[in-house]
Amino acid sequence: MRILFSPPNLLTCARILLTPWIVLALIHGDCRKALWLSCVAGVTDGADGFLARRFGWASRIGAYLDPIADKFLLTSLYVCFGISHLIPWWLVWLVVGRDVLILVLAGLGLLLTSRREFPPTLWGKVSTVAQIAAAVIFLCVCAFPFSLAEDLRSAAQVAVTAATAWSGVHYTWRALIWMRE
Repeated sequence: MRILFSPPNLLTCARILLTPWIVLALIHGDCRKALWLSCVAGVTDGADGFLARRFGWASRIGAYLDPIADKFLLTSLYVCFGISHLIPWWLVWLVVGRDVLILVLAGLGLLLTSRREFPPTLWGKVSTVAQIAAAVIFLCVCAFPFSLAEDLRSAAQVAVTAATAWSGVHYTWRALIWMRE
């Protein structure tokens, strides 16, 4: 029970609890509030990992909870960006679809192979970093419009599209190789 309530796990839970508030802010058009709350969520993400490693508070539940919190936040942000017309819906579907694809591939891996671990790939990490960076850019452009905002938003959209699509292709290729083994 002590591990469940460790500081890293509490920070991860705080990130999960912040997500609906970020969603509400975006739905109500308060991009500045959503940006600041997202920054707080980002700090909790960095702090939970640091504390887990530094003080030996890493736990199995934390290893599952942290990526769930990250995906909950990122998926919620991208869906809200679509609802708010900050990005096109096809990009929302690409980001969410890639995550669904990874879940399906992991499920098939569990059913059809002896593998029980599906570590993220370099391209998966690149995609996640691109999605996070683009989300920050989309929030900043919405919160603080400026002259080059549209160019910056377009560049972020291209980067996240390329990284996410390539990551999905790479995960599929890797899953096919594992299935053959």
